[in-house]
This record gives sequence, C-alpha cells and structure tokens, in this order.
Amino acid sequence: MTTAQIISIVIFVVVMALIVSEKIHRTTAALCGAVALILFGILDFDTSVEHIDFNTLGVLVGMMLFVGVVKGSGIFEYLAIKSAKLVRGNPWLIMLVFSIITALLSALLDNVTTILLIGPVTYTVCKLLLDINPIPFFITEILASNIGGTATLIGDPPNIMIGSAANLSFFDFIIYDAPCVLLIMAAVLAIFYFMYGRKLGVSDDKREAVMHLVEADAIHDRSLFHKSVVMIVVVAAAFVTHGFFHIEPSVIALAAAGIMLVISGADMEKTIREVEWTTIGFFAGLFVVVGGMAETGVIQMMAEGMMELTGGDLLLTLIILVWASAIISSILDNIPLVATLIPIITTMGASGVDVAPLWWAISLGACLGGCGTLIGASANVVMASISERHGYPLSFMEYTKVGFPIMIVCTAIACVYLIVRFVVLV
Repeated sequence: MTTAQIISIVIFVVVMALIVSEKIHRTTAALCGAVALILFGILDFDTSVEHIDFNTLGVLVGMMLFVGVVKGSGIFEYLAIKSAKLVRGNPWLIMLVFSIITALLSALLDNVTTILLIGPVTYTVCKLLLDINPIPFFITEILASNIGGTATLIGDPPNIMIGSAANLSFFDFIIYDAPCVLLIMAAVLAIFYFMYGRKLGVSDDKREAVMHLVEADAIHDRSLFHKSVVMIVVVAAAFVTHGFFHIEPSVIALAAAGIMLVISGADMEKTIREVEWTTIGFFAGLFVVVGGMAETGVIQMMAEGMMELTGGDLLLTLIILVWASAIISSILDNIPLVATLIPIITTMGASGVDVAPLWWAISLGACLGGCGTLIGASANVVMASISERHGYPLSFMEYTKVGFPIMIVCTAIACVYLIVRFVVLV
C-alpha cells in the first residue's frame, strides 16, 4: 500500500469518526478532510473539484429554492391537513401512508426531490397538527425513499450508471428489481409497525381538532397555490422523462426554481435563505474525501479484493457482491463504488462469465446500503437538515441504530431473492 493510499484512508477514517462522534458539525469535518487531502498533496485543487458531483448539488440547490417558493402558497399545510383528515388523525396510519407515498415518489423522482417535498408536509402534520415528535416519521421516510428508489432505472444514480453500462431498460429494472423491492417494503412496513405502531399516541381531543380543520383555510395565496400545483406536476413529469430527453436532473431542478421565482414574484434575498448551505458544503467536502480514496486506487483495490474472494463461483459472487456493496455504500458514496465495480464486471463478462445476475446484485446492494447510516445517501443528509432546521436534530447514532439493522434485513431479503431467482430457479 502506497503512502498516498494510507493518507487518504486515515483522512477518511478521521472524518467519519468526527461525524459519528458529533464533536464538530459534519460539514466542518467533511470540508476539513477535503482541505487536508489538498494540503498533503493527495489531490490538487482542480482534481478535487472534478470529484464533486455538481449534478447532485444542482438538484439540491434547485429543489430547495423551488420548495422555498412553493411553500409560501400554503400547499404543504393544505396537504398535511388533507392527509391527516383522510386517516382521521391516526399517527400510525399517517406514518404508513407517508412511507408508501415516499417509496412510490422515490421510484419516479430522485430521492432528494422526494424528501424535500415530503419533509415539510411531515413536520406540519406531526408538530403543528398532532403535536408529536416528527423524528420517527423522518427516519421511516428516509428508509422508504432509499428502498423505493431501488426499484427503477431513474430512482437512484447507481441504477442509471448500471443501466447505461449494461444496456438495461427502464422495464428491465421493473422486472428484476421491483419485485424484490416490494418484498422488502412489505417487511420494512411490518418492522415499522412493531417499532412505532403502538407507541404513537394522540389524544382524542387532538384527533377531533384535526377533523374540524378546513384545509382550504391553509392556503395563503390562491394564485401561487394553483401555479405551485401545476409546476409540481410538470417537474415530476420532467424528472420521470429526463432520461429520454438526455436532460440532467440538476437542469430540471434549477429551471423549476427559476420559473417559480419569476412567476411568483418571490423576494430572491429571502428565498436564497431557504437553501441549506451547510448541507451543500457537507456534500462538496464528502465528495472530495471519497474522491481521494478513488484517486489513490483504494476503492479499486477494495473492489478487486472483493472479486478475488469469489473465485468465479456465481453463488459466492452474488452473496459477496450484494453484502459488500450494501455495507460499503452505507459509509461511502455509492456512486464511486459502482463506478469502480462496473469495469470489473464488464471485464468478467468479456471473459465469458454470465454477469447478468451481478448487475442486479450491485444495484440492490448499493442502493439499499444507503439505508444504513445517516451519510449513506444524499436523501438521508437532506432529511437530517430539515429535521435540524425545525428544532429536532437527528443525530448520526439515533438514525443508525434504526437504519443499520433495517439495512441488514433489506440486504438479507435481497440476497435470498437473488439466489432464488438466478441460482435456484435457473
């Protein structure tokens, strides 16, 4: 192992330790790690910038601005009251419905957009209407977004990369990934019930008060409300079809923000404050820290070592790939991991190995791994920022003690599914 590899690993471990310990803010830890890589000469400035995923940052900034304008219409309060009344103020049913909606939206939109839309509605229902702690709802929605995003080609960036490399269509993911996701979602909803179903209590007075609320009264600006509804539908359609028109999601998000700013006449100075700049800084720093490991060949070394363990056996390869992808993706960004695994699997395919099952192994493993920790996926960090902004800090350990065991359950189901589908039934 080279000196550069050792330094990049040490910096990564120190950054992760600081994030887990919460001694300093996660953004400070990530940015300090990025600067350390440059100071030690592991990356130069230009190379470090190349490792930042500006498409992800563009989606974040664009959708934060978009949501910042849209919420001024009262649409989130309207949806909150409407949904609470539909289930008669039952908090468990609200959690169930919101989890299912989050999973479905994440299969059609990207996870970050889904969380940015569902998060404010969740807070309004929990705190302003029912006066209960929203953190359990935020955690279940993070998990649902990661699971739902696994189902389709456009639901999670690794699937887009895998689809492009393996020439897989939208319907291939529906055929192979979606059945597994349905099984996982059913199991996770059952876990949610045993964890929270009997603990979520609301007084009859609160439920009765919710039933007497008039959702139409929550609309602050009817003109902006109608514009917001139209724009949300247009943006959702654009995210679903962006792959067909070869438009980056960041372009859609930033364009949506620009259009909403123009047609609403919103104050730009006020709206710009809606952007969670600490979240943007965290992602920029984390991309560089992970980029240091990619640039020095550490991730490549990990991937090759993982493949050498299998000795070409399909069953063993499937098991190792799905578990290793999930566990690594829970602490590393899954994009560089998948980017490293793709050429290895492609090379195996060129040598005559049937690699079709392996694509689904890394798809399920890398996407489901995002459930494991608070930094496992972009959506997790965004929801943590939403929670913190509303006065409910979601700590790394508070999330991980729920997310990691559920990630293990999800991966176990995926592993059994892959074995049955590609080994037993062949």
